[in-house]
Amino acid sequence: MSKAAIASRARDNTARDDDDESDESDQAVAALAARIKQLRSQTNMTLEQLAAQSGVSRAMLSKVERGEKSPTLGVIVRIAGGFNMSLSNFLGAQPDPSDVAVIRASKRLSFKDPETGFERSVLSPAHLDNGVEVVLHRIPSGQSSGLLPAYSAPTEKYLVVQEGQLTVFVDGKPHVLQAGDSMYFEVKGPYSFLNEGKASCAYYMVIVRKR
Repeated sequence: MSKAAIASRARDNTARDDDDESDESDQAVAALAARIKQLRSQTNMTLEQLAAQSGVSRAMLSKVERGEKSPTLGVIVRIAGGFNMSLSNFLGAQPDPSDVAVIRASKRLSFKDPETGFERSVLSPAHLDNGVEVVLHRIPSGQSSGLLPAYSAPTEKYLVVQEGQLTVFVDGKPHVLQAGDSMYFEVKGPYSFLNEGKASCAYYMVIVRKR
């Protein structure tokens, strides 16, 4: 096969991958729009009320609900908070009455920020309302979670870095972690996660919401 043919095939494969990612993104946006409509209908909440409770502008909420805007992780966290729900339940965790739950890797409840590539996967049974959640975060090099809001209820976070470098900003102070390092903090205000390293960063986190 000639170099030109190889290059052409590579371009075709890249284009197909881009199309697949675009389709997945469109599906995620549509699913999120439908979820917000469903929850607003169930709670009889207006856009104005949701804006007041979430801290997200009515204009942004309207665009997200119409499927015209793909929100960042920070915006989605705020919208979930407006409904007084965990992010996992907001994204559509399905009930499971069994006492034993197995979460297959291919069936994880995940969200990927369209702007930064920040990826959040739920590892614990997402339907359980016991105040404890286990998640896996992946952040590409040079990217951030963006500023995340505090919770309405007292919340603790325990995390351990699996690979790469992670900087955690708590109360405006940076804490730099390397692979194998762990950290605990209580969420009392806005916080964020940043990958300043040259490689992708992955870390596990246990979230404990007190009642």
